[in-house]
Amino acid sequence: MGYSGNNDPQFIIPTCIATRESPANTGKSGASTNLASKRGIDDLDYFIGDEAVANSKTYALSYPIRHGQVENFDLMEKYHQASIFQYLRCEPEDHYFLLTEPPLNAPENREFTAEIFFESFGVKGLYIAVQAVLALAASWSSSKTEQTLTGTVIDSGDGVTHVIPVAEGYVIGSSIKHIPIAGRDITHFVQQLLRERENSIPPEDSLEVAKRIKEMYSYVCPDIVKEFKKYDSEGEKWFRKHEFIHSVTKRPYTVDVGYERFLGPEIFFNPEIASSDFLTPLPEVVDQVIQSCPIDVRRGLYKNIVLSGGSTMYKDFGRRLQRDIKRMVDDRIKAYEITSQARLAEEAQIKAKQMEVNVISHKKQRYAVWFGGSLLADTADFYSYCHTKAQYEEEGPRIARYNKVFGSIL
Repeated sequence: MGYSGNNDPQFIIPTCIATRESPANTGKSGASTNLASKRGIDDLDYFIGDEAVANSKTYALSYPIRHGQVENFDLMEKYHQASIFQYLRCEPEDHYFLLTEPPLNAPENREFTAEIFFESFGVKGLYIAVQAVLALAASWSSSKTEQTLTGTVIDSGDGVTHVIPVAEGYVIGSSIKHIPIAGRDITHFVQQLLRERENSIPPEDSLEVAKRIKEMYSYVCPDIVKEFKKYDSEGEKWFRKHEFIHSVTKRPYTVDVGYERFLGPEIFFNPEIASSDFLTPLPEVVDQVIQSCPIDVRRGLYKNIVLSGGSTMYKDFGRRLQRDIKRMVDDRIKAYEITSQARLAEEAQIKAKQMEVNVISHKKQRYAVWFGGSLLADTADFYSYCHTKAQYEEEGPRIARYNKVFGSIL
């Protein structure tokens, strides 16, 4: 969360909330009566974000958002309340708000959200933006891309990876695919590799060690077999040593970081090395998504493949993805030329035009969605895109189903 026009968010916190478990559930009638008498105070007895995690031993920890979708709107309202008053420290009646939503979000969720912001907080205006479109806008900060809202967004965070095609700002919902491989899976895979090779890591620290190694040392290699040979022949050059502090005894210990450096992110390109549940490599999924889109937008979707989210930040991730997709596209064009050559006479042969494949990495990649929102909310036109308090009072929550930018019902 943060203010528009800024380059980075002011606060980055987990979407969790710690609340007191209601004594009404304990079966003590006296306790529930007591709760009713001081309801105003108890409603404020909760924590969000890192504070919630820190208080999880004495409070009940809940995650109101799962896989990008809001599951508990009562808790979400409390979460928004703390975000606005405790973190951003602003008066909601004086501001316009931009919120983001995942692909294929239910229209009812938009209505509930509008209700919370207009009824509970009395905001001046509200705009709910699709994350993929904002990620495309954020990529304009790269010198390699033109300012277009047509492209394929690969959004990979901690829990799930989405491949979302966008044509002129419209998300092509029927072609969206999600991959059950993301940051958490890479951490667990690195942890498993370390368990097999390193005996010096205390069990209680193994997850944190795997996470640190993933973030500090991992990179994407062009060829996994050649990379293994490099490590076997010149181990002293490629292996790294990192010192950690034991979380209980506070004593330092050293971990050798080796094959995990390139094997962690490799599960995007060779998923079978980590699990047999999902076997389609990411470049193939991207190719399938674009091929399932209308034929007239495919060239634009290949030309502008935008990376977004923390799990796309590995060194050479974009280069490897571009190379693998380009190979698939070139092989398809070559196969088409061979079949057309066999069918048509020499003079009538069709020469296929080469397809441009471009994967864009940029400086704002980690928080691309937030930065795209910051850009949009800072434009002069933004206020005309928002639904205002007066419009909400006239039409009610259903106003959130209509998108003013595209002039369509969502």
